[in-house]
Amino acid sequence: MSTISKRPTVRMPSVQEDKAIIAAARSDPDAQPLTPTQLKAMVPLKNLRGRPKSENKKQLVSVRYSPEVLAYFKSTGDGWQSLMDSVLRQYVASHSRGG
Repeated sequence: MSTISKRPTVRMPSVQEDKAIIAAARSDPDAQPLTPTQLKAMVPLKNLRGRPKSENKKQLVSVRYSPEVLAYFKSTGDGWQSLMDSVLRQYVASHSRGG
């Protein structure tokens, strides 16, 4: 059995119809066409989704910690991984200077 699409064909407006559509849009104060500046400022929605890109990109690694270290940081609640990162950064900073 063939699979013929039942969708209606899309008919593009003629030049006169297009001009009438644009004129109607411009006359409606609630539905103004976008200006060229507004069109240039548009970005794809997928670029706006998710977490903002960080300047300091973190790397995903697999590390083994002792149970008591993990228990301590997890007991601090939400954000324990960021806290652990902060503590390790402080350690690196204090041991990198003059050393």
